[in-house]
Amino acid sequence: MLTHHLSFFKRPWWGVMALTFAAFIFNTTEFVPVGLLTAIGNSLDMRPTDVGVVMTIYAWTVSVASLPLTLFVREVERRTLLMRVFIVFILSHIVTGVAPNFEIFVLGRIGIAFAHAVFWSISIPLVVRLVPPDGERRALAMISIGTSVAMVAGVPIGRAIGDTFGWRATFQIIAGAAVLGMGALWLTLPKLDSQGSGSLNSLPKLLKTPVLVALFAVTVLTVCAHFTSYTYLEPFARAVTGASNIEVTFLLVLFGAAGVPAAVCFSRFYANRPRRFLLWTLCALAACLLLLWPCGQYVGTLSMLLLFWGVAIICFGLAMQAHVLRLAPDAADIAISMFSALYNIGIGAGALVGKFVARDVGLAWIGMFGAAVAVLGAVVCWLAFMAARRGTRRAAPLLTH
Repeated sequence: MLTHHLSFFKRPWWGVMALTFAAFIFNTTEFVPVGLLTAIGNSLDMRPTDVGVVMTIYAWTVSVASLPLTLFVREVERRTLLMRVFIVFILSHIVTGVAPNFEIFVLGRIGIAFAHAVFWSISIPLVVRLVPPDGERRALAMISIGTSVAMVAGVPIGRAIGDTFGWRATFQIIAGAAVLGMGALWLTLPKLDSQGSGSLNSLPKLLKTPVLVALFAVTVLTVCAHFTSYTYLEPFARAVTGASNIEVTFLLVLFGAAGVPAAVCFSRFYANRPRRFLLWTLCALAACLLLLWPCGQYVGTLSMLLLFWGVAIICFGLAMQAHVLRLAPDAADIAISMFSALYNIGIGAGALVGKFVARDVGLAWIGMFGAAVAVLGAVVCWLAFMAARRGTRRAAPLLTH
């Protein structure tokens, strides 16, 4: 009887929902320091912009660990692997929440980053495997909603908890939520082998795919551009816009709320013109970053800008993941782990660039620097697609003879 009741939860979309909740937890903890920089800095006797370096450390740990860890666990059954990942995740949050100094805080975040590296390397391919082919875009959109809800609710609620009970409570509550997520995954996921995970032998083939390599470069540039500004959105809103605590929380909520229209846009428009869709997201992101300072003079105009900015960056992430999966179907885990690693190199680079810009030039300039990098990413993407199109045209006559 118990087995019969449990089998009710072993359905594809239950598993997708559990992975969506897990994505919410992982994205909440990745970005929650953005809303807590001031609180952590005050507690550890550091400047908020100096605390921001933890974003770089976290991101670069993920980038370095993603591929080696993915290769190391490639033969492990996926549900069992997720249970182990969550154990590391929970224990590392406990360490982070009780850290007496910045060094221990960073140590805890590094443990979380290891769990993050494995989770995002396997979760996207898992979601695609759980559903029928005609449900792939919907499943990817659901994962993006988990990411978006993290921005809408997770990061602002984490900030609110930090303001009320202290920043340490935020990380302990995330650990509690992770226990629930772990239970949901165990209950809903069937046992899944490491199908399509790839191996070290997959790397040369992936690196010989010119469009894929170019898109990896675009990922680093675009994410760097985004996080040059986004990492320091809280101090920017305070110093440039003059926003209050409540208004800063509202702005963070609004940015995350963009995930819902972003998921709709991706589901509706990506399949028809995937390359054009990706290019438009890059152009929109560059425009939003360029307008950050002029729109940042007032809370109202900054609010509208953040909504468009959020749609652009989330659509970019979805479109890029879909492109990577399409270009590397036989080594999905390896390709996504490389994407995740490079994405996090971009996060770390952006946080670092933003720190120097904010400190040496001024917070008002973070958008300008980010926009310049975003334009470079758009140009590289356009050139890659043009080269791929020429290659296709040259191959066409050969195929007809």
